[in-house]
Amino acid sequence: MNADQVAALRVLLAPTGWVERAAGFARALRGSARTPGGLLMVGTPQQEPWHLAAHLDEESRLNGIPELMPTLVRWQVPPGAPAHLSVGLNRLEAARRGESLLVVSPEAAPGALLERVSDARHTGATIFALDRGDPELAGLAHEALAVAPEAAPLSFDAAQHLVSSAAGESVGGGRTGWRDRLARLLDTVSGAGPG
Repeated sequence: MNADQVAALRVLLAPTGWVERAAGFARALRGSARTPGGLLMVGTPQQEPWHLAAHLDEESRLNGIPELMPTLVRWQVPPGAPAHLSVGLNRLEAARRGESLLVVSPEAAPGALLERVSDARHTGATIFALDRGDPELAGLAHEALAVAPEAAPLSFDAAQHLVSSAAGESVGGGRTGWRDRLARLLDTVSGAGPG
């Protein structure tokens, strides 16, 4: 989903409250990410959150927010994986105060995941959950955004786009938000941008 599509999605969802909920979740996530590499992200054994990790990485680079660049934690690291894709579950055991753990779970979190999340919380990590309304996971999270299929007017994938886009928005520190990036893109495409 590109910037134009995210902007259109925001317009469509504006009356539903979802834009504000996603933005609130993203602000909390961004506020908790204090050090580069300190934002851990994990999915379920069946689904790693590649998509959201890629978008947060992009927002981090585009907006100069190194602490927003996620560390993808994987259930199984294949032999020969590059360093940035070689972070295994033992990283969750090393989670500490000042770090955050974003759990992306499009299905009910399995017991092994809940146990690791609980351990990370007990060692001081701030827990975020983007899920489908899992009460056990929500009970462990400091902040949760539930995208329940029967209640949400958007898909789980669309919610991830709203969160990543909002995480990169300006909060008064001079960083560029999605509207500014969209305006620059439109100026560039139309030929009206600075030359």
